[in-house]
Amino acid sequence: MAGEIVKRLDKIQKVLDPKKLAQEAYKVFKDNTAIDTGNARRNTTLQGDEIHASYPYAKRLDQGWSNQFPEGMTKPTKKHISDYIKKELGK
Repeated sequence: MAGEIVKRLDKIQKVLDPKKLAQEAYKVFKDNTAIDTGNARRNTTLQGDEIHASYPYAKRLDQGWSNQFPEGMTKPTKKHISDYIKKELGK
């Protein structure tokens, strides 16, 4: 039984690794960034385990300013990460 607990804890640790979660979130965040000139996507970067939206209208886009992604970027990213963790941990 202790061996199964250790295996489960190892899996949890791998799934919750900040860099792995950041990479997973980055893909979704960037995919949910509106495209007009390409500036927003081009200036959305992953630095360590943080996503940086380095353009002046990032907050407006995240608040649903664009008809392309009315939920913005953060909301669908959070949902994806939650679903990803549940799937990976078998819940």
